[in-house]
Amino acid sequence: MSGANTQAWVCPGVAIIGGGPAGLMAAEVARRAGVEVDLFEAKPSVGRKFLIAGRGGLNLTHSDARPRFEQRYSRGTGDVAHWLDAFDNEQLRAWARELGVETFVGSSGRVFPNDMKAAPLLRAWVARLKQEGVRMHMRQRWTGFDSDGHALLEGPDGPRRLEARAVVLALGGGSWPQLGSDGAWLPWLAERGVPTVPLEASNCGFDVAWSPFIATKFAGAPLKPVIAHWRDASGRERQMQGECVLSAHGIEGSLIYAIGPDLRAALRRDGHVDIGLDLVPGLPPERVRDALAKPREGRSLSEVLRRRLKLDGAKAALLRESLPPADLADAGRLAQAIKRLPVRLGAPRPIAEAISTAGGLAMGAVDVKLGLSALPGWFACGEMLDWDAPTGGYLLTACFASGVVAGHAAASACRAATTPR
Repeated sequence: MSGANTQAWVCPGVAIIGGGPAGLMAAEVARRAGVEVDLFEAKPSVGRKFLIAGRGGLNLTHSDARPRFEQRYSRGTGDVAHWLDAFDNEQLRAWARELGVETFVGSSGRVFPNDMKAAPLLRAWVARLKQEGVRMHMRQRWTGFDSDGHALLEGPDGPRRLEARAVVLALGGGSWPQLGSDGAWLPWLAERGVPTVPLEASNCGFDVAWSPFIATKFAGAPLKPVIAHWRDASGRERQMQGECVLSAHGIEGSLIYAIGPDLRAALRRDGHVDIGLDLVPGLPPERVRDALAKPREGRSLSEVLRRRLKLDGAKAALLRESLPPADLADAGRLAQAIKRLPVRLGAPRPIAEAISTAGGLAMGAVDVKLGLSALPGWFACGEMLDWDAPTGGYLLTACFASGVVAGHAAASACRAATTPR
């Protein structure tokens, strides 16, 4: 589409495209730096994924001290560390406090608002942004570039080309597309010479070929606690304790999300990945074996498992699912399976089901201030960049922090610019 035939939307300062946490934070710091800010959001309101993520309790950040904090990022560790230098987990808690939202550290080290809710924080934040002069424009979807290189926005009144002194992209990844993060921007930026990496599901479940019995009767059943044994990308034996959940399609949950990068690497290499689940982490193998070797005294296997090892429900069903009758009848082999039940994982669940995505804009596409090398005056932040982290507050923290970096840089670029872009 030719820019000459399209009405212009002229922004005298910084234009932010995307109203998630990264975009809102970029808008805040740019406005406080003294430049005009217009924020464009495709949906009728901002922060929709933020609200959904906080539906069961907003995990705002994590209390890990640095450098342990940035070591939780499996991709982009060094870049994220730089962002955290500008805005870390403690600064995020202080920022929430300024908005009237106190936080607490849970037993797992995760940080939550005292009331566990996302909506009061978002309402207070949006109100403050508007009071400080950030102009917000809803139902304005970015649809690529016109022939003159201007961004095109499609709204209720039709297409308009965007003219701004600096532009910050905060479009999210590809997960939860119904909330606006659909990854449609990838080819538009690639065509402009911006290096990109294919999006892939992160913090997602994996397929397992369950029997219909497991898939129907135990979908949603938790497995807790368990220890997962797996091999990392370099082939080293690893283990981690946590919780996971059976689904109709396979297995998911925080433990699976945390080891997901290694699982995806193995799947890309081998087409499948095997993990072992310790169903009774608190018991050493010899105690499990001894408990099973005692005479049953007329009790069924199910009753023995429940009484002696506290194994019932989903865990007991998985044993029956995975082992042949001969192994179930043999105390030694059964004990071995209880301490390391083999589970073969297939493909990750679709991106649309994932909590987040890896991939997007290659880290080499941006400089240390998150400016796009191929598009001077353009910046990017948030999940659209190629970094990866487990759940637990790390995802949100990096989104906020990258927004701070991009917002400051865009404000500087805006002051240095002489003509709108």
